[in-house]
Amino acid sequence: MGYGEENHGEGGAVRRVVAKAVPWSRRRSPSEEKKMVLLMGNPNVGKSAVFSRLSGVHVIASNYPGTTVGYTEGYMKLGDEKVKVIDVPGAYTLEPTCKAEEVAVEMMTKGDLVINVVDATNLERNLYLTTQLIEAGVPVVVALNIWDETKHKGIAIDVRKLEEMLGIPVVPTVAVTGEGMARLVHRLGEARSVGTQRRTSSQRWAEVGRIVENVQLIRHRHHTVLDRLAEASIAPVSGMPIALGVLFGCFQLVRFLGEGLIEYVIDPLFNALYLPLMTRLSGLLGAEPVLHKILIGELIKGEIDWSQSMGALTTGLYVPFGMVLPYVFSFYLVLSLLEDFGYLPRLAVLFDTVMHRIGLHGYAIVPMLLGFGCNVPGILATRILESRRERFITATLISIGIPCAALQAMIFGLVGKRGVQWVVIVYLTLFVAWLSLGRILNLLVKGFSPALLMEIPPYRMVSLRLIAKKVSMRIRTFLYEAIPIVVFGVFVINILYIVKVFDVLASLSSPVVIHVLGLPKEAVVPIVLGFLRKDVALGFLSPLDLTPKQLVIGATVLAMFFPCIATFVVFIRELGWSSMLKAAGIMVIVSIGFGGLQNLILR
Repeated sequence: MGYGEENHGEGGAVRRVVAKAVPWSRRRSPSEEKKMVLLMGNPNVGKSAVFSRLSGVHVIASNYPGTTVGYTEGYMKLGDEKVKVIDVPGAYTLEPTCKAEEVAVEMMTKGDLVINVVDATNLERNLYLTTQLIEAGVPVVVALNIWDETKHKGIAIDVRKLEEMLGIPVVPTVAVTGEGMARLVHRLGEARSVGTQRRTSSQRWAEVGRIVENVQLIRHRHHTVLDRLAEASIAPVSGMPIALGVLFGCFQLVRFLGEGLIEYVIDPLFNALYLPLMTRLSGLLGAEPVLHKILIGELIKGEIDWSQSMGALTTGLYVPFGMVLPYVFSFYLVLSLLEDFGYLPRLAVLFDTVMHRIGLHGYAIVPMLLGFGCNVPGILATRILESRRERFITATLISIGIPCAALQAMIFGLVGKRGVQWVVIVYLTLFVAWLSLGRILNLLVKGFSPALLMEIPPYRMVSLRLIAKKVSMRIRTFLYEAIPIVVFGVFVINILYIVKVFDVLASLSSPVVIHVLGLPKEAVVPIVLGFLRKDVALGFLSPLDLTPKQLVIGATVLAMFFPCIATFVVFIRELGWSSMLKAAGIMVIVSIGFGGLQNLILR
């Protein structure tokens, strides 16, 4: 394709599109690094599915330097050459309106070729970015994705005519099934840079409208069940009950899968295969109490307890594999199903107004509610938020105001014995803290929370193969980064115990616990140990014969105080040490402040 006539501009001036003779594969010299293919397109057009088809199994998930915006990279074979493939963050325009689009524009300058993934069922919205990519002078091939849905929606597209009008290769694809992917790869060699003049936004939209009018025909068709469900799930009256039902179902599924994996898979494997090794090592290290304390930890009733012994080789490995991994797997499975089905954007729109009250947008409701199952997947879910500011506020609010399922079980079991009204007071206090702290952080935390601007995709049937690949990739990344942090963290905690640092902390905090919180001095140790496991720490309050008021204060403070070590690890992993330390300072102030208020108000 060398030449083509196009009518551009509001005045209808005719200009000529000229494809440059230099192919994309010669843009780098042989001595340079591997060539780079970028997958670019609007959000929710199937870029991840295209990436999965092209890149095989060896992929890396990373954050772009200096940002929290994530992208994925892998490799593909193109002839005899190994080429890097990058799934660029979704963008609607090359004139950035958010951090993800800024990263997309920056990455475009480093690529050799762009595969522009376009939603064939929403041609007009997607082609605006296509025209910008062509103007940018980069070699472009269009993957006209979700091609199978066009016939279901009564849409007919003349692909050959679309090619002629754009001046670049266009290949229909169905990434979830692999249809058209081989032809897409084959036609990458036809990519050429197209020299065009810059246009205004209105000129581009006029051009997009002209193209769509000439290549697309829409026929009438009857609504399907998915169409009707899609409409019902976004309408305010029906959408909110559906959303609450979906979220409750997700909460139950994450909890059911996580607890089931722990009870029937992880614990039996640890007890059958790993416990004999650690028991033998414990016997060998018996003569070296300090080394035994560091590697094995304390023996509980003469035996190794995976969650309480606190040895680097016992609890240090059990936390990521036995406590965190099952919930990470469950969360990512549920999140991937919601993502690929197309429900997340609808959920975000429904809760957008509420979440804006605390400086967040609608997507923040997902990690908040998942946190009620376990804070770990809740904080992991902050990845769906665009700005670092939003992720910090959300993760901090989860850590302080949202008790995990294990802690909730202890609150109902221990505090509930004294009367349901005391449980209500605990939850009401947590809600007030969540809301007021959110408003304060919204005022104090610098940064920008972007408006919720998104294209709502239609519901689509999911591909289990693609979901399995996505989940396995995320789990590998988590384990690779989490295990060293947990083992090292447990190691440091044991050293602090050996040198009596925790005794000093207990001594220093006892005046606050006794005089501000109104708790007996024996409650100091459970509160300090809440860092290790909140639900266990709350159980340690049971033998202290506390009054209902003291139980409420103890439960509230523990819920707001430092999250368990697993949550801390994920917080550091997602937001870094600096953000974690800031959040920890906030946790101390809020927990003591609200505990003190309860001590003054309650009788």
